Amino acid sequence: MPQFQIQAPFEPKGDQPKAIAQLTEYLNAGNRYQTLLGATGTGKTHTLARVIDKIGKPTLLLAHNKTLAAQLCNELREFFPNNAVEYFISYYDYYQPEAYIPVTDTYIAKTSSINEEIDMLRHSATRSLFERKDVIVVASISCIYGLGIPSEYLKASIPLRVGEEINLRGVIRDLVSVQYSRNDLEMGRGKFRVKGDVLEIGPAYEDRIIRVEFFGDEIDAIRYIDPVTGSTLQSLEGVNVYPARHFVTPEDRLKEACEAIEQELKDQLEVLEKEGKLLEAQRL
Repeated sequence: MPQFQIQAPFEPKGDQPKAIAQLTEYLNAGNRYQTLLGATGTGKTHTLARVIDKIGKPTLLLAHNKTLAAQLCNELREFFPNNAVEYFISYYDYYQPEAYIPVTDTYIAKTSSINEEIDMLRHSATRSLFERKDVIVVASISCIYGLGIPSEYLKASIPLRVGEEINLRGVIRDLVSVQYSRNDLEMGRGKFRVKGDVLEIGPAYEDRIIRVEFFGDEIDAIRYIDPVTGSTLQSLEGVNVYPARHFVTPEDRLKEACEAIEQELKDQLEVLEKEGKLLEAQRL
């Protein structure tokens, strides 16, 4: 059982000890539905933190909206500074779906704006769920939407270990296949660069840079590097580099999907042409 390390400057008071004991007992008994009632400022978050500490399992907390989720996440990070408290909400600042108005023959293209910091926090939550058990994810309702297949995401990760014999070109190909892009001038999330036998990766899930030093076809050292100063933050024996995007599709499945789309397009064009809908066929 993972050990959550709660740090609170105060002990439960009033009705809190009773609520903590009952919630913990009912959860351990398999009771899925419980309600904790309390007015604003009565310590509901503290009570939940104590229950999480006693249960010792990875926890998902859903909030009504992004603002409440952020507030709850910050409070729980104060209670669990040594554990992984992650924030997972929709990364869109703005989203306009594509649309077509037949009356005016107007096509409106899809437009969107992605918040890069929130995207990083989403990837951080995903990474923590794969690598740790002491995880609390605070999310909005957007967490229910699919992000692809978890097993494929994990399978696409790139394990790197000190002393491992591996070709630098092979690592570069693997990075490109999981949607990292090469940029030798400007580093950032989802990018990498190569300088001689040194590979630097900007992981999608944090601000630090991963520096991998090669000696021939062997990994000589792996370090976390400060992206501003270039100084070493931490030396590592190994690291897993996760994909730059949540949607990861294997090459064989991608090929099958493209063939199916092309066949469906061909069939639909034949239907439209038979019905004399040449304009619609041209749009496709």
